[in-house]
Amino acid sequence: MSGNDKRVVEIDLEDELARSYGRYAHAIILDRAIPDVRDGLKPVQRRIIYAMFESGNVSDKPYRKSAKTVGEVMGNYHPHGDQSIYDALVRLAQPWKMRGPLVDGHGNFGSPDDDPPAAMRYTEARGTQLASALTQDIRLRTVDWKPNFDEKALEPQVLPARYPNLLVNGCSGVSTGFATEIPPHTLGEVIDATIALIDKPSIDLEGLMNHVRGPDFPTGGILMGIGGLKDAYETGRGKVIVQGRWEVERLRDGKHLIVISEVPYGTNKARMVAQMEGLRADKVVHGMIDARDESDREGTRVVVELSKAANVEGVLGILLKKTGLQVSYNFNMVAIDRKSPRCLGLKGILEAYVAHQKEVVTRRSQYLLETASHRLHVVEGLIRAVDVLDEVIAVIRASEDRKDARQNLMTRFKFSEIQADAILDLRLHRLTGLQLLQLKAEEAELRDQIASLEAILNSSSKLKSVIKRELKEIKKKFADDRRTTIQDEVRRFDVTVTALVKPQTVVLALTKDSYIRRSSLGSFRGSGGTLRDAGTKEGDALISWCISNTTHKAIIITRKGTAHAVGVHQIPEDKWGGSGTAFVNVVPFDKEDKVISVIACDFAKKQHEGKFLYTFTEKGMVKRSALHHYDASRSTGIIGVGLSPGDAVVSAYQSDGLGDTLVITQKGQCIRFQEATVSASGRGAKGVRAMGLDRGDRVVCAVSIPRLADGETDKRTVLAVTVDGKFKRTLVGDLPVQLRAGKGGRIIVKKKSRPHQLWGGLLLSSERDSILVVLEDGEKIDVEVRSIPTGAANGSGYAIPDVSGNILHVIAEVEAEPEEDEELSDDATEPGIEPIEFESVDQEVDQLVLVDVDSKD
Repeated sequence: MSGNDKRVVEIDLEDELARSYGRYAHAIILDRAIPDVRDGLKPVQRRIIYAMFESGNVSDKPYRKSAKTVGEVMGNYHPHGDQSIYDALVRLAQPWKMRGPLVDGHGNFGSPDDDPPAAMRYTEARGTQLASALTQDIRLRTVDWKPNFDEKALEPQVLPARYPNLLVNGCSGVSTGFATEIPPHTLGEVIDATIALIDKPSIDLEGLMNHVRGPDFPTGGILMGIGGLKDAYETGRGKVIVQGRWEVERLRDGKHLIVISEVPYGTNKARMVAQMEGLRADKVVHGMIDARDESDREGTRVVVELSKAANVEGVLGILLKKTGLQVSYNFNMVAIDRKSPRCLGLKGILEAYVAHQKEVVTRRSQYLLETASHRLHVVEGLIRAVDVLDEVIAVIRASEDRKDARQNLMTRFKFSEIQADAILDLRLHRLTGLQLLQLKAEEAELRDQIASLEAILNSSSKLKSVIKRELKEIKKKFADDRRTTIQDEVRRFDVTVTALVKPQTVVLALTKDSYIRRSSLGSFRGSGGTLRDAGTKEGDALISWCISNTTHKAIIITRKGTAHAVGVHQIPEDKWGGSGTAFVNVVPFDKEDKVISVIACDFAKKQHEGKFLYTFTEKGMVKRSALHHYDASRSTGIIGVGLSPGDAVVSAYQSDGLGDTLVITQKGQCIRFQEATVSASGRGAKGVRAMGLDRGDRVVCAVSIPRLADGETDKRTVLAVTVDGKFKRTLVGDLPVQLRAGKGGRIIVKKKSRPHQLWGGLLLSSERDSILVVLEDGEKIDVEVRSIPTGAANGSGYAIPDVSGNILHVIAEVEAEPEEDEELSDDATEPGIEPIEFESVDQEVDQLVLVDVDSKD
């Protein structure tokens, strides 16, 4: 390499990146984003407060343009841009962010709605009295100093901080690899805890929390969760819940007003109101009329107006869940301690502050002792000089110059150089007798001061007493009442579905291809009010329907045994003649899976009590589980049935377990047994054997046969339907009750030449019923039940002339539709089954039961 070339050093890229990034991270952590545990300030905040102190821009002086302060800070101490400095200055002046503001702002300094402040050239600012307490005694050599960025001035490394500012005002910041989130506290409580720690260094966390009850946010609110609070104060990390404060007012017309007077710390009030208005506009909350902000200079007032029918508790639950009225506050109390970032608990922060104060008071006492000793030495010389004044004057007059006079005084009277200079600087008026008395009084005062300072330096108890006395002075001057209420437990509101939606009677419809819809009663009636009028896409067919309510829940069972709990109001609304929405668009589920049963129930009214869900599989298994096990909402669903490999759910219905069930197979076998013979099991169990199957046979459906009232004649029939369109009706009484797990008997005769392949079966309650037959080519045929002969259990099928083609689906119509002026109750009944008379409204049950499945699926 030639001598003119620059020297090139080969280094490893990874090592250089590590070193460079390490230096960068160190600068960011220590010099930008993380506060010092001793004074609770980030560097830019410390520089702002010191610059105001240095320039005399303090509380007892006139306001000064913010731009001037920003310029001084940037020019002398913080060369990182004027906007970042002004942003920090503005935050120090905002009373909704600072528990004890350190800057007194004059002008537009923003708002709790996150409105931006005016430009720095328009606003004015000065330090507050509380800020002066941070810089008090800074000239008394109490802290270390360091050169500024251009080494033309000095700046303090930390402020003396006469109170624990880190806890009082808290801090929030994000750095490289570190973040900090320290909440503000009540000054009086923090000082009491500090004094308690000074008196008893071994005090435990519980003892400190007898003084510091918890954070005290400038915006008030209610803090809940004592467990998370203890974790935070012990380890530096924890989580609590913060709610706003509100009152519920009732108007004369029956409406309610939720009046919010305090919002959680850090919540943007304008955004919170917008969230509430969005809930109203999107009709997420039933009964919300309006959400408006009536706040003024007197304080916060956000009003949520509710209708008479609104569920106030439910609405509050929704507001807490979906708006900023409730927030989680996560403690992460990281601060710079001994030049390193550390996560500190409450005691750790107070111990670091007490250690800082001991150093501050010690260094101040040493400085004051040196100053007092120096002054005492001077005063002693002046007193001696006055006693021999004539001789002193003669010596001075005989001297050639000041230097000669000083030397002569030191030689003749044994004065020190300092004393001699003081005598030479003495003015003639100080030679009076009165001044001599003043000097002697000053001497006595200086001796007392020196003795006091020496006692502080030589006694740890005296040192602690000074710190405690000064803390009490700060408390007496600045302490105020607590604003945030502390509660041990989190206050919760049950969010009922009635708070989300308006109760409305609706019609649910389910199709063979897993299309589902919710139609209003008006749309159902307007379309004709019959199953024939129900819309489906081409090649699809309605397989079940019911009348329900938007406040109910629908338990949906799929062929693969998955269960989904969906609010009826969450099912997309469509007109009765529409094709509905694919269930996969309602909740995520396997597209290869199919919905086989939907059961609607009002869990809020406990209609599920005493009810069971019965599920049946192709391989002849049956399972009975309490219905309440399925009231669990998960995005991916829950395990509804435990299945063996190759098995699938074919039928599911709800029952009180007091009736019978009829299981039908593809080859025409059936078995009737009591539902009570199936033992109850867990949600994920596989169940027990329902019936024994011949080789190549499988279950196609199960029909629920409810128990009749005492003395009632059983006129019900079971309709068996074959794939090729043969119909066989059998009286329920002709189907004997047998033991579960047997092979049962025939429900339709078996032809040797061409055995029947059953599509499924239906329970018909009356001769007046009709059925809707849907063929594979899409043709819909209404068939009256009375036109199908009733035969023996082992009889053959009957061919209906109008039905020519393979069966896609068969469903029973209801006996009669409600009259236009007839009020429908909110309960849903299974089509084709006589409605049950209930003794009270609370007994009403909504259910949608699918009792058959296409044999080809």
